[in-house]
Amino acid sequence: MTISINLCKSVSNYKNKTPWYVGGLHFECQQCGNCCSGPSSGYIWVTRAEIKFIADFLKIPVKQLRQKYLKRVGFRTSIIENPATRDCIFLKSSDGCAVYSVRPNQCRTWPFWPGNLTSPDAWNTAVRKCHGINRGRLHSFEKIEKIRKQKKWWSDNRQLISKVAEIYNWLDLQIRQNASVAGQCNICGKCCDFDAFDHRLFITTPELMYLSANITAENIKPMPAGKCPYNVDGKCTIYEYRFAGCRIFCCKADRDFQSSLSESSLEKFKSLCEEFDVPYRYTDLPTALNNGVNG
Repeated sequence: MTISINLCKSVSNYKNKTPWYVGGLHFECQQCGNCCSGPSSGYIWVTRAEIKFIADFLKIPVKQLRQKYLKRVGFRTSIIENPATRDCIFLKSSDGCAVYSVRPNQCRTWPFWPGNLTSPDAWNTAVRKCHGINRGRLHSFEKIEKIRKQKKWWSDNRQLISKVAEIYNWLDLQIRQNASVAGQCNICGKCCDFDAFDHRLFITTPELMYLSANITAENIKPMPAGKCPYNVDGKCTIYEYRFAGCRIFCCKADRDFQSSLSESSLEKFKSLCEEFDVPYRYTDLPTALNNGVNG
């Protein structure tokens, strides 16, 4: 009887023990691809829902995806590896992950895996593989637990998309309320020909994710020339989903007002990336469209 009581107390104390990382951990993805590469082999587990997301993203049937890129391991399914390098088959040397925006939950929760969080030694051992550990921004204990326990990452993506819409609505309101300095755009489309207008448009990761969610990934067009591919016959074909830079810029606007509004919107997008653990990128439109969400 005494042994049973002591054992129960021991188990209870173990469950209630304060985790060693309660003060948070530093991590910033370096986009190095080490966590996706060999030389040792492993498994990249995917669920049925994730398989459908990847198939839709690649614009191929689920059956073809299973035949070409997946394998059964007992009752589970894993993405295959390059037989020569043991790298994930979707890891591309120049462009990173080929399915980054729909990557599996296992990839999204790295490095906050149970094995890495068992002790400080285990965490620091993972540094040998991952150069982003112990670098960059601090993840709070609450954030780590949220990442560690997440299962349906696409629920978070829907929330992120919704918040991008809120930022756009906020931007539109600022422009309406400050019409005297914001300028009145006549939607001539001239600024969409960036080479001719001597103009560059920069966008953020959440904005491209928002566009992709609303027009679907297969309709993300590359930009081989200096003109926006969504400007057709002088008209914007994605006007409802246009980027923050498109909403803010007006050739007749006060430059100081535009600069201030741009800085405020970028802060909002940065905060959004931190909240949803999305890598923050601020890049010109050709690079973003040609490289995709992971550009």
